[in-house]
Amino acid sequence: MTGTQKEISVSLQDIKDAQQCIKGKVNRTPLIRFYGDDRPGEIYLKLENLQPIGSFKIRGACNAMSVADRSLLKDGVYTASAGNMAQGVAWNAQIMNIPCTVIVPDHAPQTKLDAITRLGAKFIKVPFNDWWQVLVTRKFEGMKGFFVHPVSDPAVIAGNGTIGLEILEDLPDVDTVIVPYGGGGLISGIATAIKTNKPGVKIFASEVETAAPLAPSLAAGEPVKIVYIPSFVDGMGSAGLLAEMWPLVSKLVNGSIVLSLRQIADAIKLLIERSRVIAEGAGGSSLAAALTGKVGTGKTVCVISGGNIDAEKLIKILSGTMT
Repeated sequence: MTGTQKEISVSLQDIKDAQQCIKGKVNRTPLIRFYGDDRPGEIYLKLENLQPIGSFKIRGACNAMSVADRSLLKDGVYTASAGNMAQGVAWNAQIMNIPCTVIVPDHAPQTKLDAITRLGAKFIKVPFNDWWQVLVTRKFEGMKGFFVHPVSDPAVIAGNGTIGLEILEDLPDVDTVIVPYGGGGLISGIATAIKTNKPGVKIFASEVETAAPLAPSLAAGEPVKIVYIPSFVDGMGSAGLLAEMWPLVSKLVNGSIVLSLRQIADAIKLLIERSRVIAEGAGGSSLAAALTGKVGTGKTVCVISGGNIDAEKLIKILSGTMT
């Protein structure tokens, strides 16, 4: 998106419309209590890892592709994704019987690449910086079809926001919600749904220290660049913020909690041991953030955004050898 394009706007009505649009096509995921620590207050888990593709991304992809003009879909669809949005778009493309291609960064985990292939889509692997440019420019040389932006598409954000509506339905007196931060599409959708209904609810992002541009940007009051280091937390983080997302995110998010790789690995292990929940790095970061105690007491919901993690990584996490 260029600077000449207008600021992204998503309303509560957009999210309610999305909820009706995707109803019956995606899972209404459970919200369960977490009994894994002695921290004051209550922690709840919103289990988006239980979606058919193991990630919340199916919601935004479903809404965006459902509301798109059919003439735009005649050449198929494509997206840029490390794996989960790829699966969301591929899943819906398979149902709609249209071709799908995914531009993936070179560090994309094999488990997610295998899932893309299994869903009948093709993928093109490119260096991370080239992949990031696809998100910025919204195009890939020589590619035809309808581009589903994994983050800054209002229809995608509205689809993501349906998670917020479900949280309020299941826990009306929620005090805090923690959302993994990748590009801002998930947290802005959830925050819009919740804060429009209950302005007092605090929304925090969780980030991994190896790829955490939001926290310093919030501190500086403007987007800043950081050094991006790939890690097992592959579903979130980057070297900077998408410019078009900053105005929306900065006014909705109360703060960002930056976690170490060890804290996230420990949270993933705890989720398995105490709740029998499998989370990928991004998905486990929200619980890791809650366990720091930095969000205060009360009723805290951790969005477990996805569960697509390589078996080898999971083995290392469970054995305590993940670095």
